[in-house]
Amino acid sequence: MEQIRCSEGTLFLSGAFTKKQVPLLHFEAKRLLRHHQVSRIDPSGIASMDSAGVALLEEIILWSSHVKPVMLLPAVPEVQAVMDTFRSVGIPKVKLSLRAGWFEQTGHNFLQRMKVLYESLLLASEICYWSLVGILNRKAQKRGSTLQQCIQLGYNALPIVALLSFIIGFILSLQSAGQLRNFSANIFIADLLSITMVREMGPLITAIIVAGRSGSAIASEIATMQVTEELDALRVMALNPIRYVVVPKFHAITMMMPILVAFSILVGELGGAVIALGYLDLSLHTFVTRTIEIISLKDLIVTFTKSTIFAWLIVIIGAHFGFQVKGGAEGVGKATTASVVASIFAVIIADAIFSLLYL
Repeated sequence: MEQIRCSEGTLFLSGAFTKKQVPLLHFEAKRLLRHHQVSRIDPSGIASMDSAGVALLEEIILWSSHVKPVMLLPAVPEVQAVMDTFRSVGIPKVKLSLRAGWFEQTGHNFLQRMKVLYESLLLASEICYWSLVGILNRKAQKRGSTLQQCIQLGYNALPIVALLSFIIGFILSLQSAGQLRNFSANIFIADLLSITMVREMGPLITAIIVAGRSGSAIASEIATMQVTEELDALRVMALNPIRYVVVPKFHAITMMMPILVAFSILVGELGGAVIALGYLDLSLHTFVTRTIEIISLKDLIVTFTKSTIFAWLIVIIGAHFGFQVKGGAEGVGKATTASVVASIFAVIIADAIFSLLYL
């Protein structure tokens, strides 16, 4: 066959190396290489080639190089382009890494956590900086965006906050009333409920509700914008995504969280008043007076400071997971779930720290 011939240690290839000719060429090449030792392969005579021809050429190279390496000469540009596209010989093999041990895995997890912490602190610093700048300069923000976020993150959360706060105040009073009544200490229901709702349950429950409701909305909105490349479009228009998207939410939740906490405390006290007046036979005047007397200015300062810190944690964590999302709708769902879990965890840890500092 004229398409494959051997002369002076060189294997010359010519003609068409396509799917139709490959079976005959395969047989002829195998026959020639049984009787000839080649050191070079010259494909310059090949007029046309497809992926099947490239596979045959690679097989010829493997047959010829079992004794010593074979030199492959260049082909015509058109054929060389096909060879470069479909070749597999010379592509580095991927080595499977060994399973990491306990120390390696622990170190890797630690470094990953440090990386996440660094990115979160960097994002928090940018949010705080642009929030301070945004108070004086609102040119890079959408008009009315802060008011709109106040409605979405704060005002729309009032019904669920009111319902749960009333139930919690009602349950706390109901569980305590039986024991207090046994010791003729009915009046102390106001002390118990006031300290519990003002210092702990009011800020904590409100923050958990906001983290589940508004924090998930923040994370999903930013994650969706990341997936649909809206954030990249903002960068192209010379708009900082943090300043344009996150700062209005930061301002809104900073203003609305203390209001929600105060509303939660009032409604929780109302739930407790139902038990105090109906089950413990206290008068409304006695309950209200005792409640006001037991609450100090320090308690209110600590409460509203906690609520503000909780609000900042919710926004920063939601924005962090939103900006880090990858993939499509599945990535958005995972980022939203992770942001809610992380926000609730951070709120509880921060509440524990406040309790230790201001006990």
